[in-house]
Amino acid sequence: MKKASKFEKFAARCWNLLNEGKPFTPIFVIGTMLLFNLTTLFAGQSFSAFLLSFILILPVFILYFIYDFPLFLRNYLWIPFVIYLIIWNSVNVPLLLFALGLYFFFTVFFWGTLYYHLRIGTTWWNFTRFWKLVLKNSDSTSGNAQEQLPKFLLLLSLWNLTFEQMHMGFELSYAPLLAFYVFLLLFAWILHRNLFDWKPKIISEKTNNAPEQKEAMSDKVVVLVVDGMRKERFEEANTPFLDYLRKNGTDYSQMETLYPARTVVCFTSMFTGTYPFEHGIKSNMVWKLGIKVESIFDSLRKVGKKGRLLGIAHLVDSMGDDVETVTAVMHNDVADRNIIDRAKLIMSEQDPDLLVAQLISTDQTGHSRGVLYDEYIQKIEEADTLLKEYVDWLEEQGKMTNTTIIVCADHGQADGIGGHGHLDEGERYVPFFMYGANIEKGKRIDDKQSLVSVAPTIAYLLGAPYPSHSRGPVLVDAIRKGVHK
Repeated sequence: MKKASKFEKFAARCWNLLNEGKPFTPIFVIGTMLLFNLTTLFAGQSFSAFLLSFILILPVFILYFIYDFPLFLRNYLWIPFVIYLIIWNSVNVPLLLFALGLYFFFTVFFWGTLYYHLRIGTTWWNFTRFWKLVLKNSDSTSGNAQEQLPKFLLLLSLWNLTFEQMHMGFELSYAPLLAFYVFLLLFAWILHRNLFDWKPKIISEKTNNAPEQKEAMSDKVVVLVVDGMRKERFEEANTPFLDYLRKNGTDYSQMETLYPARTVVCFTSMFTGTYPFEHGIKSNMVWKLGIKVESIFDSLRKVGKKGRLLGIAHLVDSMGDDVETVTAVMHNDVADRNIIDRAKLIMSEQDPDLLVAQLISTDQTGHSRGVLYDEYIQKIEEADTLLKEYVDWLEEQGKMTNTTIIVCADHGQADGIGGHGHLDEGERYVPFFMYGANIEKGKRIDDKQSLVSVAPTIAYLLGAPYPSHSRGPVLVDAIRKGVHK
């Protein structure tokens, strides 16, 4: 299986500029205004007015970049637009219709059809379903129509208003603009302070519920991450192998993901044991490469052990050289098959003490086709078959004698385009269970836990120090009594 090329890594970062909601909004608004006013700007007389009017509305761009309006908060975004209409009563209908057309062309046809067809082989008719997913979507991407529409309609209207007045030589009144900006800032601050209350609780102390182990309990730890596997859909799927592991291991029924529930954020938190405000990865769009803290891979190196993370190119932005990349440009029906083959190769050639493998087909199906359809269940069931093949192969190779298996998802998925980010229904709690010689059998833990416990638990099992900023408690309830020192 091909590794992700340098070009693919670069392209993935560029795509995140359009995929992530925060950078998309200014890019889309600026691009729309340039295209709409192309002939006027080519005349050469209005470029300074265009630039000055942009500078005038820059505070709104900044405010919308700083503040998310997740889930039901996005409904409040229409209030500033209505107030704008009341104060200025000025709308360029052709401009707004042009913007709406561009937006739905980008999300439904370019992204939902062309992009997914070229990258993972989705049908050319995917737009017939994707438009519904865009309208429902609640995550933090550009495909969140209910959040993006009121944002770019207001920004375009304000920009066009100031541009036209400057272009025609009218004297601009700054007082109403300033008052509107003050209102918008207070409005956003009050909403987020009083209504934005569903983020997971942050563990305040570093890992301290179990002493660091000087000797390893497990020879190996293998973490199998089914990216984007929604918990209740997993329960509905026919997964005999994963059911066996869960029944004969320890199941954590209330395992909570991170906020924002984006893949790179979740993986980084899982394998550092801490949160975005410490490790520095706050979305899939990574502005500064690398993490600010130690990872489990750093901890293993301190005791002469090795870990590898097999995953898509995005993860390199966070974990760097500890990632064995896989190309994400392949038909979705063969993606997980190729990843499992690559996982066998890594174990054969490198024999790491820790191997993390990211299966991506379930997540990609959720994004391209939606999570409430049969295709999504089918991918979970295919993952079950492939994971059984891999664990059986480990057994044949004599690598399961004292190996701990961890099976989990990095996040769930909501309705819409398999949305995940804002912790809508279906995102927050993920499947999570452990299996192996050192793991309690037939045990279920119903207390709420967090994925930040993954790194310290691996360190505990492999006799390595906890990562420098690890806050998650070790999942000691899963470890057989008398095994840990």
